[in-house]
Amino acid sequence: MSERYMVLRDLTRTVTAGPMEARAAAQQSPGQPHLEVVNLTKREALELAAEPDVAALTEPMPISLPVDVDDDQTGATPEASGNTTWGVTAVGAAASGRTGEGSLVAVLDTGIDPGHPAFAGVELVQKDFTGDGNGDKRGHGTHVAGTVFGRNVDGMRIGVAPGMRKALIGKVLGDDGGGSSDGLLHGILWALQEGADVITMSLGFAFTAAVERNVEEGMPIFLATSRALEAYRGNLRLFDALMRMVAARSSVDKGTIVVAASGNSSKRDLNPAFEVGAELPSAAEGVLAVGALRLRDGRLDVTRFSNTFADLSAPGMDVISARLGGGLSAKNGTSMAAPHVAGAAALWWQEVRATLPPAAARASVVTNKLLTSATRQGFAAGADFTDIGAGLVICPQ
Repeated sequence: MSERYMVLRDLTRTVTAGPMEARAAAQQSPGQPHLEVVNLTKREALELAAEPDVAALTEPMPISLPVDVDDDQTGATPEASGNTTWGVTAVGAAASGRTGEGSLVAVLDTGIDPGHPAFAGVELVQKDFTGDGNGDKRGHGTHVAGTVFGRNVDGMRIGVAPGMRKALIGKVLGDDGGGSSDGLLHGILWALQEGADVITMSLGFAFTAAVERNVEEGMPIFLATSRALEAYRGNLRLFDALMRMVAARSSVDKGTIVVAASGNSSKRDLNPAFEVGAELPSAAEGVLAVGALRLRDGRLDVTRFSNTFADLSAPGMDVISARLGGGLSAKNGTSMAAPHVAGAAALWWQEVRATLPPAAARASVVTNKLLTSATRQGFAAGADFTDIGAGLVICPQ
């Protein structure tokens, strides 16, 4: 019986010449990822995995929007600072001399509402990886994109990097909010090919949905869980392999920063010890996992739902951004925190391009700026740094 597999190849490992020629080719252009989705028997999969250019091979998994935190708060204006959202103010974007001009961010989500005033004047390059067609029927991708590069709406600044003139919008979650990891991988590869400086993902791998799907196919619960766990592990290995290739490419080009929401599965309000680690894709090697912060009595604190072991943290509670169909709304979640980091990365890309020689303006430099400029000041007493990572992301000043 055949199953559906994702096959990630590193084309620089394909031996098409003698050893010296192959080594020279790899040095000139390292990390050339290529993804195939094929039906294979178990034996065929084992044989294919042994081929020298196969970096990883596994079954796809369902992906979805992170666990809901609260209902959408249409028309809410919590904690806004004058005519700027509290998130934009907190990360220092409002006081920055940079706007993200010249930076290119890819938002991999539910699509976008291209007619929203927040995106007026932005060249939106859209591509659908779900089969549902371009456009946003959920509102999630529209809200996320608004935080990254949205223009002012009704007099309020919502975007961290409103100077961006072009954005990549990959629809990897369908109109029902779900998708598959092979579509996500194709979206990432597309963004890399398009030259994205930053890729941001506010989504998660649906482990429970994978178990339920296996049960529906007739598997007993133990086997269904075991198969889902194996798929999760395989997808983690595949993402790790892909991110190693992304890192390798930065030795010959500018590179790309990959950002992802850490997930909303913790429940600190029930028990302070009820903390869940960062989930895929944020758990993959080289991906910046982002935790969510709230304001409490004028101090920053991790939200009750934010998963732990984040690399950076950003506002993720009462975040105002673009609402599907027009206007503004406030949402909660690490989904709202990740685009603050993506926007800050866009500003740092502009900064390093303006202040460093072209050869030095690389993703590794921008990543270092993001991590070393982050602050742990202004947090509530007893803040756990394993929850907030390097701290609150800060834009160049």
